[in-house]
Formats: sequence, structure tokens, C-alpha cells
Amino acid sequence: MSDINKFIGIDPSEVEARDHMADLDDWDEALARTRAGAEGLDLSDAHLQVLHFLRNHYIQHGPDRHARHLRDTLDGVFEKRGGIRYLYTLFPGGPVSQGSRLAGLPVPAGTVDASFGSVQ
Repeated sequence: MSDINKFIGIDPSEVEARDHMADLDDWDEALARTRAGAEGLDLSDAHLQVLHFLRNHYIQHGPDRHARHLRDTLDGVFEKRGGIRYLYTLFPGGPVSQGSRLAGLPVPAGTVDASFGSVQ
């Protein structure tokens, strides 16, 4: 079976790995604000709460095997505020994809799928 990404010119490993940091200690809120500004976002305390959650989750549990798992985790943790719908209001580029990038983390596998269900 052919890989559709070859036909549309996307290398998933490049897309999913871009903008993450090799060392978690290099991240700070100022860096997140700079990156967010480049993406058209002005980070509020609500954004930072999500970014800190993502970082703590990564430190405690390691990388998620698939984006769907992290999405479900975020949906549960932020359920009282509206879950994943609420998170999309904060991160229109996707709470898992954009959130992970802004948190300086590797984007989980399956986050960027140009053929189905991605926000790009």
C-alpha cells in the first residue's frame, strides 16, 4: 500500500518533530509567549495552565503513544470547563498539536494527519 503522504509531499516525521525541544529545561513561559505570538496567539493564564499540564504530564508519563490518548486525557482534565471544545478555543491549531509545540514537547504520533481530522 502506498503512503499518501508521499503523494502530497508531507514527511510525517518532520511535521510531528518540528518545534519541539531537545531539552525540557530550555523551555520557559517567555519562550512559549514568543512562539505563540508567531502563531497569532496571545497567551493567557488559561493557556499557560494547559501548557504546564502538558509538560507535567510528559514528565510524569513520558511521550504518549498516540495523539488520541493525550486528547482524551486533556478532555477529561478540562471537562468542567468544556473539555476538548474549550481547549480548541484556546488553541485553534489543536490542543494536542499546537499545545505540545508551544509547551516545547514532541508532538505525539497521529497528531498531524493531512488525510483526516487534523487542524493545520
